[in-house]
Amino acid sequence: MAGSRAAIRYAKAALALAGEQDAVKAVYGDMDLVKNTVSANRDLQLMLKSPVVKAEVKKAVLDEIFAGLHKITGDLIRVLVVNNRVDLLAGVAGQYMALYDEHHGKQQAVVTTAVPLTDRLKAGVLQKVKELTGKEATLKNVIDESIIGGFVLRIGDLQYNASLARRFSDLKRKISYN
Repeated sequence: MAGSRAAIRYAKAALALAGEQDAVKAVYGDMDLVKNTVSANRDLQLMLKSPVVKAEVKKAVLDEIFAGLHKITGDLIRVLVVNNRVDLLAGVAGQYMALYDEHHGKQQAVVTTAVPLTDRLKAGVLQKVKELTGKEATLKNVIDESIIGGFVLRIGDLQYNASLARRFSDLKRKISYN
């Protein structure tokens, strides 16, 4: 939890600085690249979290991988290295993107299903999210076979659980109380 709070603080500071320098969109593109690169590379994640790898090595690796980024993004990476918080890099990038989207009236809806959603169902879910919240949303489909069927929809702090696993759990609870 503390890590995510720190990631939010760094992201807010980066967003504020990018706003002052009229570079919010450019830094958003950098953050998308950073988040996707770190998330897709397990070795990079392990290196960033490793207490054995020296900060100078981490900085050199990140400078090599992310050469050509906006100055604000590069400075953010250097600050994370200096403060020994570089393991938060992907989290900071994700939080920056979330704050940017929130500021622009977008949000992310996460739909957990037992099988992948079809394009038609995705469109229906996005339409329902817009009706409920009045905001545009991007949709992330998480596959979790343990919910058996149905779906779990999460939008920010709101969650709607219409999974079969939950219904079975409720039924079991009712039977055990009687």
